[in-house]
Amino acid sequence: MDKLKEKVGESLTSVLPVTMIVLFLSIVLVPVKIEAIAMFLVGAVLLIIGMGFFQLGAEMSMTPLGQGIGGQLVKKRKLPLIICGCFLMGTLITISEPDLQVLANQVASIPNSVLVLSVAIGVGLFLVAAVLRILYKIPITYLLIGMYLILLVLAMAAPSDFLAVAFDAGGVTTGPMTVPFIMALGIGLSASRSDKNSASDSFGLIALSSVGPVLMVLVLGIFYHPTDAVYTTTVIPNLVTMQDVVHQFVRAIPQYAKEVIVSMLLIIAVFVVFQVCTHKYHRRQLLKMSVGFGYTIIGLILFLTGVNVGFAPVGNLLGEGLAAGTYKWLTVPIGMLIGYYIVKAEPAVQILNRQVEDITGGMISSKQMNQCLSIGVACAVGLAMLRALTGIAIYWILIPGYVAAFVLSIFVPQVFVGIAFDSGGVASGPMTSTFLLPLSMGVCTAVGGNVVTDAFGVIALVALAPLIAIQIMGIIYKCKMKKNTLPSEKEIAEDTIIELEEESL
Repeated sequence: MDKLKEKVGESLTSVLPVTMIVLFLSIVLVPVKIEAIAMFLVGAVLLIIGMGFFQLGAEMSMTPLGQGIGGQLVKKRKLPLIICGCFLMGTLITISEPDLQVLANQVASIPNSVLVLSVAIGVGLFLVAAVLRILYKIPITYLLIGMYLILLVLAMAAPSDFLAVAFDAGGVTTGPMTVPFIMALGIGLSASRSDKNSASDSFGLIALSSVGPVLMVLVLGIFYHPTDAVYTTTVIPNLVTMQDVVHQFVRAIPQYAKEVIVSMLLIIAVFVVFQVCTHKYHRRQLLKMSVGFGYTIIGLILFLTGVNVGFAPVGNLLGEGLAAGTYKWLTVPIGMLIGYYIVKAEPAVQILNRQVEDITGGMISSKQMNQCLSIGVACAVGLAMLRALTGIAIYWILIPGYVAAFVLSIFVPQVFVGIAFDSGGVASGPMTSTFLLPLSMGVCTAVGGNVVTDAFGVIALVALAPLIAIQIMGIIYKCKMKKNTLPSEKEIAEDTIIELEEESL
């Protein structure tokens, strides 16, 4: 119980700043109806409690399961088994990702089942590539450069109006279900190597797995020729009492409960089969992991209900109100402020940050990761708001951004490359797709822009930002390490005096 209180307290610290900013804007700049604010506040409460349950549940269940499967696959030392096992895990875990259904509903002209299966297979294939990289000690930079060059070629062949939606797919599909499991799988696989680079090589699985969805959606775009994407703006009903407000959430809970339970059943089935075949976990561990799965289910249901019912409508209203007013250019700095704090409310971000701190032995702390991600995402959201206002084509930002990221990857320690590209997939989670995307679409609608080309892409930009921000942190860290290892002028002078004295004797 104390651990749960601690997690809920951390969630409160993460969500409270965003809540206060929205409340301030609704009072000062964009008057919002009281029923919308009431729904927003109830949503914030559910989000805080849900994040607490989810983080504790993932720590108790998803992380040990991923590490166990990864370690067991390597122990078998059979390459076909490793390939098949990782492909199956990647495919199943992606099908179980709730955010993937949101993406499927937003992409027009492509049947939902085709899109879901294609993206899941893409993640499975690229997870295999990521695992083989760990086993054969291939530098992650080479693989990433090669894969993103392939994406660039496909992007040229796909419809230009579809580019932003496709790159958004890469961020959406690596969500709260996928990230803890894949990260733990990487830790389990790399731990079996027991060499000096094994810890740093455990990063990068999410980065490479994120390429799969983008590639598959681009390929589908070439064949299906989609001309638009669909986004249904949530209409806030007329509510009179707080009972009416709570009733809106109660009505929505069964829908999200069904999505989460169906998703978790796949993972629980994997857990049962794994335990029956290996008998890895003893009775106490099984009980702890079972409770963890329960916490994960409760947490995701509360989180998704709160963010979809309470946060998404207010994001759209704020975007429209800010862009329709006299000071529409304030949308850019306000977007940056929201972006700075909202990334801390992503459920998978805190899990990644904690694992980074543990694996690096405190070399990269959770506080440093949070600060760096916040700065990067703030810049990304500012650019997204600028795009929504002006209609700048997304490739004018994505291409230079990825070029900068790959140039930086040559000069930073490899551990920072893996962490940076993993962070890109983690930062662009459900908070981005259900609050920042409606915010961007509200801005675009208010100025009369093209929603498909100008509003979509905010998830892609949020996914790009950590690639640059974390690697800049890596360069700073590298410079500090060099400075600390170089002798000072005083030490050089003292050494010289000692040498001269020895020579005179």
